[in-house]
Amino acid sequence: MEEVRGHMAALEKSTGKGFGSAKSPLLVSVRSGSAMSMPGMMDTILNLGLNQATLAGLIEQTRNERFGYDAYRRFIQLFGKVALGVPDELFDEQFETVKDRVGAKVDVALQAEHLKEISERFLTVVRDHTGKPFPADPYEQLEIAVKAVFNSWMGKRAIDYRREFHITPEMANGTAVNVVTMVFGNMGNDCATGVGFTRSPATGENTLYGEYLVNAQGEDVVAGIRTPKPLLEMGKEMPDLYRQLLDLRSKLESHYREVQDFEFTIEKGTLYCLQTATAR
Repeated sequence: MEEVRGHMAALEKSTGKGFGSAKSPLLVSVRSGSAMSMPGMMDTILNLGLNQATLAGLIEQTRNERFGYDAYRRFIQLFGKVALGVPDELFDEQFETVKDRVGAKVDVALQAEHLKEISERFLTVVRDHTGKPFPADPYEQLEIAVKAVFNSWMGKRAIDYRREFHITPEMANGTAVNVVTMVFGNMGNDCATGVGFTRSPATGENTLYGEYLVNAQGEDVVAGIRTPKPLLEMGKEMPDLYRQLLDLRSKLESHYREVQDFEFTIEKGTLYCLQTATAR
């Protein structure tokens, strides 16, 4: 953790934000990184570093209360599930209760005050299930999250996947943990998140293939709550960003010389490539 603290200090310097700062909070995602891609098998935690103080700072900084509480409720659920072993359905029950009460058919219809109530309910779920309050100290959150991602290498999903695809210890023996500055696809309608292949994975045809969602975070694309749009539609909806995505696709293929499976986020009109792996 001493080494992690050193790297976090460098990250604070390069972003101009502070980890745990109430004024200009730095939030991170904690991701796995194995020598071989195992899509969806390893755990990732987003929005790490949020607590009551940093949440207030995030809301003030972005002038977007709805976004702040949306990020917070996502963090509590993901951290609770992955790092603290709280069953997903306990969170889902509370979420659906609020949605039903306010008559919201889809998550994006919820207002800031509803998401605030959901966050508070989620904190209670964690306390009731674990017997302890949700950890507020960002470095405590980070240490627990790092351990959880390392541990997910030996989770049932990951072990079954390696057996199914004959991934031996010689090919990939354990995982790295990557701590990455957060960018947000859920700050408004000039934001998006998506997944793509540099060619069609079904036919090998030389065409960009994938899906995206406007005003969403990564898990929304794969969770099945909202229907993502095909990447080709981005050509009409966000033409400049679509051109950048095509440039990214060319860069990835010319560098790796293999079909790539990549993830991206658009925050306030800026495209970020989050990760890439040789497609399977």
